[in-house]
Amino acid sequence: MFPSTIGDKEGLIFLRTLPDTAAQMGALGPLKIRSFQISIPSVDSTPTSTDRGTVEQELLRVQALMQLEQKEDLAQFKLKSAKVSVQERQKRGLTWYPVTITNEDTGFGGKVVMELERAPSQQGLHLFQVGSNASLFANLSGHSKEDQPTLPGVITSVRRNKLSLTTNKADLPDWVLDGGKLGIDLTFDEVSYREMERALAEVTRARGDRLAELRDVLLGAQQPRFREPKTDDLLYPSPLNESQLAAVRHVVAAHDVAIIHGPPGTGKTTTLVQAILETTRRERRVLVCAPSNTAVDLLTEKLAERGVNVIRLGNPSRVSELLLKHTLDARVMAHGSYSKMRAMRQTADQYRETASEYVRNFGFEERQQRRLLKEEARALYQAADDLERFMTDDVLDSVQVITCTLVGAANRSIRHFTFETVFIDEAAQALEPGCWIPIAKGERVILAGDHHQLPPTVKSEKAAREGLRETLFEKCIKRHPTTARMLTVQYRMHEHIMGFSSEHFYNGQLEAHPSVRHADLGAFDMSFASEQPVEFLDTAGFGFSEITIPESRSTANPEEADLLLKRLTQLLALHTPADDETKRLSIGVIAPYRAQINYLKDTLEESAALSGLLQTRILSVGTVDSFQGQERDIIAISLTRSNNHGEIGFLADIRRMNVGMTRARRKLLLVGDSSTLSSHPFFKELLAYVKRIGGYRTAWEIVD
Repeated sequence: MFPSTIGDKEGLIFLRTLPDTAAQMGALGPLKIRSFQISIPSVDSTPTSTDRGTVEQELLRVQALMQLEQKEDLAQFKLKSAKVSVQERQKRGLTWYPVTITNEDTGFGGKVVMELERAPSQQGLHLFQVGSNASLFANLSGHSKEDQPTLPGVITSVRRNKLSLTTNKADLPDWVLDGGKLGIDLTFDEVSYREMERALAEVTRARGDRLAELRDVLLGAQQPRFREPKTDDLLYPSPLNESQLAAVRHVVAAHDVAIIHGPPGTGKTTTLVQAILETTRRERRVLVCAPSNTAVDLLTEKLAERGVNVIRLGNPSRVSELLLKHTLDARVMAHGSYSKMRAMRQTADQYRETASEYVRNFGFEERQQRRLLKEEARALYQAADDLERFMTDDVLDSVQVITCTLVGAANRSIRHFTFETVFIDEAAQALEPGCWIPIAKGERVILAGDHHQLPPTVKSEKAAREGLRETLFEKCIKRHPTTARMLTVQYRMHEHIMGFSSEHFYNGQLEAHPSVRHADLGAFDMSFASEQPVEFLDTAGFGFSEITIPESRSTANPEEADLLLKRLTQLLALHTPADDETKRLSIGVIAPYRAQINYLKDTLEESAALSGLLQTRILSVGTVDSFQGQERDIIAISLTRSNNHGEIGFLADIRRMNVGMTRARRKLLLVGDSSTLSSHPFFKELLAYVKRIGGYRTAWEIVD
């Protein structure tokens, strides 16, 4: 939900998956902070075989760890927002102030929806996004932040300097309309934790039903069942390769659970969409989830492009015409009864406004009239709500696929639904408690992801150490290897870029498709013919020492950053870019620390050769997390750490290194100090690999 600043993790912008709006409505209200007394049961977190008693102990342990995480998340939120001025909260991206109400409307349940606009002078980065919990406030003189009147709600749209806040009130309080200065704060997301806790409790107490069976299979107390797959099982024609087709057949054959294991560039999303298509031919309705709004949006788009009748619950993070027309709101608005429901709400609004005119100096008749108007307004709102529920059920009854985030699976529109199959994409990045929310609605579950790429975000270091970072995906693939089918042909990168990742993480099973196997920079432009697809630029002995920034606990290495940019400048000087931006080389610059990223960005803006690329977004700079799911022709990584103690800190998270290196299509440039890095076995192996394929160079070669 907010950036994390824990030790070496400072350089990453962690964004907690935000719940969908509809799942939160009706649950909003003043924040209630519980006291935490947490006892963590002891249990082997990675058993190869498990009995039911151990499974229940394991779930109780996960529940205790989740409470630790909630406590830490809340503490970090309070640290960022409590006892600081409005101006400081603005700087931290937690507040818009002042704001004006530019529009007011009535949403589902007669609740007020406001459009808020901030002043142009307040433009800047912020953390508001669709699904965030937020609260409107009045900055009244003589009141502390704790005493300010507030109106809670959920952000339902964000665009530049405007956002929409859906409240849980049918009327705006007087202080909103009194003309005082208004602002809006992000507030703590308690709803996600509440839904995860509810799901954990439900799965723990399950006895003798399908949820109990799925729980025991996923956690190792029962063996998964499959029917024998047949080559003619598949109904849809597709251009999939053999490993992808094997994964789809495996999904069709699974009685309880199947896993699609998709290493970088192997077409995991394409395969998953094909598996969903096959399932829709056999089942009435399918639930498709992911921990992030972005992943849900992508799957919704891909399914819609294939002609699937799909509805996206909640609010899409990417605003596109294709996505918007597949939202539940858009489909309800297109329903034949929508205009009738809208007219009922408008009439109810008029009655309510008329009733509010009788506020003082009125007698018995006026009082009676006011009462009648209010009763009529309430009756109309209730009738409109009933009609909207009918339209919602009518729309959902005919769809093939419903897509939403994990927490969005608790959406009130589908609380009464069950599904034969639940698909969870990015399952290796999802906290286990979040996965149980949709699983509780299904007869079987299909997980897709890669446990060798980015892990889930865990803010509590103790909870992470104790096992909260281990996902349901990892547990299942370890305890039941037969549930997984790995995709083995990758379509993104040159075989040398792929090679080390394949050896270290995937037992050497990956192969580069012929279309990319030798597609280096030389294949793009002969001017690059002498360039190696993988290059390690070694700064050992050069005196490029890291600098620690005490205020942010972050690390920078300005001289290494300068060397990286110099090498990029040399590289791009070999090539005359095309006028058509779509035909230009794309470049990504990655660093693991925020301080190093900031230095790279500042220096790039002053570079005559590279600043133009930054402005046109042909070149982008960020953490590994910011490049998740993306790729570039050239990826340049500043490894940053250089010291006499062999300390590499955050770089020891080799899963993130796997992601960073496999974003590159044609050229991977690594810059770092081998004497520091080789203290870790992973980087020692990486250096040996680069030397073996002829990609090792020293900084002296560039400087000279």
